[in-house]
Amino acid sequence: MFTKIAPKRFLFSLFLITAFILITLFNLNEADKLFSDIQKYISDSLGWLIILLANGFLIFVVYLAFGKHKNLVLGGPDAKPEFSNTNWIAMLFSAGLGVGLLFYGVAEPILHFSSDALHAEGASFSDKANRSMNLAYLHWGFHGWAIYGIVGLCFAYFTYNKNLPFRVSSFFSGPLTKNIWGRVSLDVIAIIATIFGIATSLGLGANQINSGLGYMEVLEESFTSTVGIVIVITLMGLISVVLGLKVGIKILSQMNIILCIIFLSFIFLFGPTSYILDGLLQNLGSYIQNLLSLSTNTQGYLDSSWQNGWTLYYYSWWFAWSPFVGLFIARISYGRSIREFLIGVVLIPSAIVFLWMGVFGNAALYQEFLDPNSLSTAINNDIAVSLFIFLEQYPFSQLLMGMAIVIILTFFVTSSDSGALVTSMLTAAKKENTKDEPPMILRVIWAISLGVIAIVLLAGGGIGALQTSVIVTGVPFAILVSFAAKSLLNNLNK
Repeated sequence: MFTKIAPKRFLFSLFLITAFILITLFNLNEADKLFSDIQKYISDSLGWLIILLANGFLIFVVYLAFGKHKNLVLGGPDAKPEFSNTNWIAMLFSAGLGVGLLFYGVAEPILHFSSDALHAEGASFSDKANRSMNLAYLHWGFHGWAIYGIVGLCFAYFTYNKNLPFRVSSFFSGPLTKNIWGRVSLDVIAIIATIFGIATSLGLGANQINSGLGYMEVLEESFTSTVGIVIVITLMGLISVVLGLKVGIKILSQMNIILCIIFLSFIFLFGPTSYILDGLLQNLGSYIQNLLSLSTNTQGYLDSSWQNGWTLYYYSWWFAWSPFVGLFIARISYGRSIREFLIGVVLIPSAIVFLWMGVFGNAALYQEFLDPNSLSTAINNDIAVSLFIFLEQYPFSQLLMGMAIVIILTFFVTSSDSGALVTSMLTAAKKENTKDEPPMILRVIWAISLGVIAIVLLAGGGIGALQTSVIVTGVPFAILVSFAAKSLLNNLNK
């Protein structure tokens, strides 16, 4: 069993993660301030670089999808897709954004709307609402999926077409990768980014479930109950990852999509339908029209605290998640052309995001229009209850809240099991076949580790600590991916 594990990658990663856990646990009082200081320093010093790289990857996606390499098939000309289009989209969407969309779908547009840092004095409700939706689209749309797409394409191309293992070190050649510890270091950066990126999502999901159950008076809201939720979901994720990709993860992903369609349809039909449709059309047109200015705004002449807490946090989150989502979508994308892969990974999920944010965001803004400060005050006080306060205005509100918790739960489990699967693949022995499930012992260890880290981060500073962990791990991987993109292009041009 242990012969199927890459010992250096596994032990080095586990050592660094364990050290972080112990240091944080023994310094809980100082951890919160330290996390905050680190986040501010990195954001203030390297924010411009993160924004530049995110835009660069989007341009690179367009170039590859419509360039001379667009028809190259991942796996060779005779390769056939392993999953149907429906299952493929369901799995990559569930693993990619699910928990975050439910957490921020209502909260983010309202928080942007109520932020004095974003709007000119005396701005109309319409202008503030439209700008808020544009920013939500910026944070959840093309850029994040472009990052996932490039990293995923690197994994797929070098594994399926170059017959190299599912590892970040496979992207590179040269002096660094000729040394075993050079290759190990590259892979460990990806593993650490993956672990902390997923742990952040799990922490957000657990916090929202706890707040929702507390709001419904089902469970007293506390740190202890949040920890209990993390443990329960970790165990559920463990069961799912043990069942494997084609059973546990596939079925959960399908379930996620069905529940989300029902949930979204209810809000659309029983909410301000005409207002939502008007807003959707206007928001999308405005976003595309202002994409260049939105995506290059660094707030260089203003207080950067908003930028650090939103745009830079999101972009860093996408980079931190990119080895996880990238490898996962590579694993399920055998037999697809580069164009098919990139359109499927970037355009289709982005369209789903625009629809989801457009329905929930505009419905929330409509509530704010009818009853000023009704949502914004509550959400600014506690972001985790935003979805449940919003749902209270709808018929069958208790049923909807229960459904929301189930959806968050399934997304939570899907992120956990997919993350454990991917991390296991990154630490499996080189000789493991790309189509084989990674060793059971690895899947079990990493599934448990994700839950433990989420708990430690919540104990060390709550949501602030989660954000910091993402930024700290996302920045070095963003730089690494830029070199990987160059390596991919060089290999395609040979």
